[in-house]
Amino acid sequence: MPYIPAEMIQEAKKMDLLTFLQNHDPQELVRISNNCYTTKSHDSLKISNGKWCWFSRGIGGRSALDYLIKVRGLSFLDAVETITGCKCAATIPEAREPPKQRKVLLPNPAPDTEQVTSYLKGRGICQEVLTYCLKSGLLYESAGYHSAVFVGKDKEGRPRYAAIRGTEESGYKGDATGSDKRYSFHIPAKGQCRTLQVFEGAIDLLSYATLVCLKGVDWRQEHLLSLGGVYVSKRELEKRKLQAALAQYLKDHPEVTIVVTNLDNDYAGREAALAIERLLPEKYRVSIRLPLYGKDINDTLCHQLGLSAVKERKNGMER
Repeated sequence: MPYIPAEMIQEAKKMDLLTFLQNHDPQELVRISNNCYTTKSHDSLKISNGKWCWFSRGIGGRSALDYLIKVRGLSFLDAVETITGCKCAATIPEAREPPKQRKVLLPNPAPDTEQVTSYLKGRGICQEVLTYCLKSGLLYESAGYHSAVFVGKDKEGRPRYAAIRGTEESGYKGDATGSDKRYSFHIPAKGQCRTLQVFEGAIDLLSYATLVCLKGVDWRQEHLLSLGGVYVSKRELEKRKLQAALAQYLKDHPEVTIVVTNLDNDYAGREAALAIERLLPEKYRVSIRLPLYGKDINDTLCHQLGLSAVKERKNGMER
């Protein structure tokens, strides 16, 4: 299909009929008065004050483009070419080469995961969930700082994102260089499932999985997604953009129709949950769930396990 550049269309639309005929077909013009003209081919077509009207047919317009299409019967493409004197491209130009995929720079792994395992167990995460994440390469301990590294992978299983969380009192948190937020830490359901549980951070996700385990239910029966954090936006809810991680996950998992937000019980978390509810199309049923205790799901888990005092002493840690 021929391609018409936008700038050619704009140029064609600017041309009024009188100027066009004066420059391209002056013999067609018949002057009636100082500012009124007709044409030899159609004496009922009048041109005046930048407008034209073909009275016998009851049609009119402003531009030469309208005239060539409505009166002379040219196609839009031919009309644009006639006015501009330029040929349109035969085919749509090739799209620009997509940006190269960023490569996430994962921290070097430590020889074991003793410190990370101890830290996450101290946050209430159960061994079953930890074992799955460690064996599947979604979690490991970094060398040097012994931080917890939560890895996000694409559908082909390639690491595309990594959230780094300190296990020391410093409470460091950040993303690895080259991380693509669209592939934030997540654990897909092991079978067909329509429900996606959404969390702010990886530890919240693991806390939810542990709470499900404590009920004696299979924690892999639902999709679990961490957004990699949320922030307060000054934009109105309807004008915000859906979080990149959520948009990508729904694209990769079209079977999902139910979205449950499990975000923090603070201003940023509640606003983000409301934005998700407003921004998702009607095909999705959205539920907003707040933690039963404290600020986040890990607070709820720690309270249930009697670890609240331990967490309070580590108030510098990522929540």
